[in-house]
Amino acid sequence: MSFLEVDMHNHILPGIDDGSQSVGDSIDLIKGLSGLGFQKFICTPHIMDGVHPNNKSSINRAFTELTKALTESESKVKIFSAAEHMIDEGMVSLIAKDNLCVMPGGYVLIEMSYLAESKALFQTILDIQNLGYKPILAHPERYNYYHYNFNMYRQIKDAGCLLQLNLLSVSRYYGTEVKVAALTMLKSGMYDFVGTDCHHQKHLAALQDVVAKYPMRDLLRTCNILNPTLLNHLNEDASIATG
Repeated sequence: MSFLEVDMHNHILPGIDDGSQSVGDSIDLIKGLSGLGFQKFICTPHIMDGVHPNNKSSINRAFTELTKALTESESKVKIFSAAEHMIDEGMVSLIAKDNLCVMPGGYVLIEMSYLAESKALFQTILDIQNLGYKPILAHPERYNYYHYNFNMYRQIKDAGCLLQLNLLSVSRYYGTEVKVAALTMLKSGMYDFVGTDCHHQKHLAALQDVVAKYPMRDLLRTCNILNPTLLNHLNEDASIATG
């Protein structure tokens, strides 16, 4: 997967959400993902009202802790911090205060509940754009309520929102319907970014299996994948997102 150069969606910051629970876990996940070819990671912990109430300060603390451990281990891996923002009331407040955790390049990663579509999706896309940022919808193929309304994906794209594929979605890891949706969107050239969305060792093992079994470079040829362009924006001296 070295051709992607950057994993721009993962949960490898320690002790901050439902991903890595310790620095040791984070180092192990990074070693495994590095074995797949990734050397740069934009870490995107959840910001989710009432579940993962993260903010720039909590994310920066975890980022600093992991950066220190990587430096001490003389790792060549580079990490940067941002977040995966759930579209909820908390995000409304972050937008109002222009306090989003922004990726290098001015991208903002957003997600919705898997249970029900957010009625605020298109307004949120517009609000992010009005702040001068570029929204990316995480793993659209996993929103089951769109599987029988493929036109919604086109409407989201037409609204100027970029789309990010989870690598595991091309397998049956999340189910057959998610795989079908992902492959259909790939064939239609709809994806802009790819991420591992790696949370834990089970994900890592599944990712290793997918990379071994699926011709990912060929599957992605139909899309203009922007992961490598993120390198132009990455500041290796600091976390741009948390400042």
